[in-house]
Amino acid sequence: MENKKNFGFGTQIRKSPYFDSTVKWGATGFSVYNHMYIPRDFGSPEQNFWNLIEKAILCDVAVERQVQIQGPDASKFVQMMTPRDLSNMKVGQCKYVILVNQNGGILNDPILLKISDDKYWFSLADSDILFWAQGLAANTNYDVEISEPDVSPLQLQGPKSKEIMIEIFGGQITELKYYWFKQFKFNSTDLIISRTGWSSELGYEIFLTNSKVGNELYDHIMNIGEPMGLKPGHTSTIRRIEGGMLSYHADMTINTNPLELGMDKFIDLTDDFDFIGKNALTKIKNEGIKRKQVGLYLDNDRMDGPNTRFWDLKCDNKIVGKITSAVYSPRLEQNIALAIVDIDYSNINQKLIINDGDSEFNAVVVNKPFYDPSKNITKS
Repeated sequence: MENKKNFGFGTQIRKSPYFDSTVKWGATGFSVYNHMYIPRDFGSPEQNFWNLIEKAILCDVAVERQVQIQGPDASKFVQMMTPRDLSNMKVGQCKYVILVNQNGGILNDPILLKISDDKYWFSLADSDILFWAQGLAANTNYDVEISEPDVSPLQLQGPKSKEIMIEIFGGQITELKYYWFKQFKFNSTDLIISRTGWSSELGYEIFLTNSKVGNELYDHIMNIGEPMGLKPGHTSTIRRIEGGMLSYHADMTINTNPLELGMDKFIDLTDDFDFIGKNALTKIKNEGIKRKQVGLYLDNDRMDGPNTRFWDLKCDNKIVGKITSAVYSPRLEQNIALAIVDIDYSNINQKLIINDGDSEFNAVVVNKPFYDPSKNITKS
């Protein structure tokens, strides 16, 4: 990449605090997520996958912007925003939550961190929840302040991640339980480190609270971790799809609801608290879903990369769904996909026909996740 330091399309797209370091360590391609550049290319995506599952990778995910909810009514306000029951959530705990609109359509699927009794962070997927939350606060009577704090996550993921984190932060890191966090220091800067990540592997997220030292932190982790097998990398589409992890704008949008995606365990319709979209989701639950997300094996030539368009799925001479994410898994030696299909065509072993715009080929519905369905790796 020529003129690496000045790469960009203007100031309207933000550079992460780690941007210069990612370029120094080999990033050659970026996309835009939450109005910020995210590294997407450190060479071969397949090699990035093997680096992740065999050793460890460091990913700049500062694009996962935080929406901070703070104030005396923070807990009540956050509960109004999500169908998941948060009544037993402790300080230091993380929870995967769904945010829906009044029609039950998905707006985002963030990780929620309870920083204190009156402060929460939503660690976002790619959509403008800050504006939505500010609009809710302005039109309700909750005593809260909504802001985007100076917080920028990194992800250290893979089987070697614990060993590397111990070397950097000491043995206390081993006390972290899955979906919990603790506070640490990098020199004099506060960090929050959680046992979470977007990889389906053992891993950690490091939330930096001072963007001015981002490159210093990234370089420090790489310099210590590289002799232990750490590579610079990016979130792996291959491992994401293997693990059945969903990507906003691809596998879920405002036009999908969490029930058709099999997210029932994150929705509490029977509890005595209200939330935005409760009436809509209750109606959908009572009437039954019309579509369902499924996994597919694809009978086509080995894919060179992920699909870049939604592909129609056909059966009985009609369109019955669409493929939302597809990729070749070198571990499974198989093209795999996530899809949304009409409920009558969602049974295991259902045969379907795919039209990718150039040709037609066969697919069959299979169980998902495709690998480690019990999530034993991430919990290890």
